Amino acid sequence: MKIQISTNRQRQSGLWGFVARTIVLTLATIIAIKLLPGVRIDGGSVWVAVLTALVIALLDNFLRPILIFITLPFTVLTMGLFIFIINAIIIEMTASIVGPFQVDSFAYALLFSLIITALNYLLELPNRWLNRSTYKPRGDNDTDDDGFADYEEVE
Repeated sequence: MKIQISTNRQRQSGLWGFVARTIVLTLATIIAIKLLPGVRIDGGSVWVAVLTALVIALLDNFLRPILIFITLPFTVLTMGLFIFIINAIIIEMTASIVGPFQVDSFAYALLFSLIITALNYLLELPNRWLNRSTYKPRGDNDTDDDGFADYEEVE
């Protein structure tokens, strides 16, 4: 069997992948701020939205796994629903780090994280569609041996 390794992961990881995910998160943040009245950016600057998305991405990459590990029993007991609480905690931490980004209550942070998650998924759909692995059926001349010797039994 031949397995073709795609280079799509190389494009999605590294610095450019982080930049692309941060841009998508920035768009999702701007849209979610427009939808929720309890979440706002003072001054309405796009750069504050970029900074907010950057802080969310950094906290999500570095702090979220630690929080998930610490709260693993609660996550298991709630069948994974406690992860929404962790996301809301990350949003509250972002609001405390980025001054102009304000969240009125924990409920708004929870709603904001749900909207961000849904928008992030929807905004990354074209990227996932473009980078999907295509199935290539085997042709008649494809072999499994790739130059290996025939199977011999060793006694």
